[in-house]
Amino acid sequence: MTQPPNDGATGSPATPAPGDTTPDEPGPGAIPPPPPAYPAYQAPVARRRRGLLIASLVLAGALLLCGGGGTAAFLALRNTEDGEGAKEPAVAVDNFLTAVYRDQDAKKAADHVCSDARDQEKLDAKVAEVRRYAAGYANPRFRWASPKVDNQTGDRATVTTKVTMTTADEKVAEQALRFTVVRKTGWWVCEVA
Repeated sequence: MTQPPNDGATGSPATPAPGDTTPDEPGPGAIPPPPPAYPAYQAPVARRRRGLLIASLVLAGALLLCGGGGTAAFLALRNTEDGEGAKEPAVAVDNFLTAVYRDQDAKKAADHVCSDARDQEKLDAKVAEVRRYAAGYANPRFRWASPKVDNQTGDRATVTTKVTMTTADEKVAEQALRFTVVRKTGWWVCEVA
């Protein structure tokens, strides 16, 4: 019986002897094994990326349409007036004067003022001033000459007239007024000087 060597472990030697081949190392003239297989196709990852891209594009498009549409609506509607306005600059002034001096109604006056200058508190104060002034006289009546368009360029006109107050005891007061009138959806009073 043969004894194993005393100096090491039993079994096959760690290094092959010259000329010995192992299955992992092909010998001369042997066909090498095929390379390891490539990882499987990762379709779910590609779909997820494509879906994220499509969702991002749809969201960006929706934001662009909503933002652009909202901005366009704001720009288109920001200077619009409530109502139609007068057909002529002189008619706008006449309607305004009627509301302030004859009707003494600030809300009616606001219907003839452009949106940029429409300040209900100031109109209320002006109508209250006219009432206080008229209250100091016996049976005051207000009248004015037909408003005259002094200058008109495009959508802007300057209109003048003279307001006269007469009383039952034949007192007379006059005030010359100049109006700046603008055309948007019609003619509107924007400034009184």
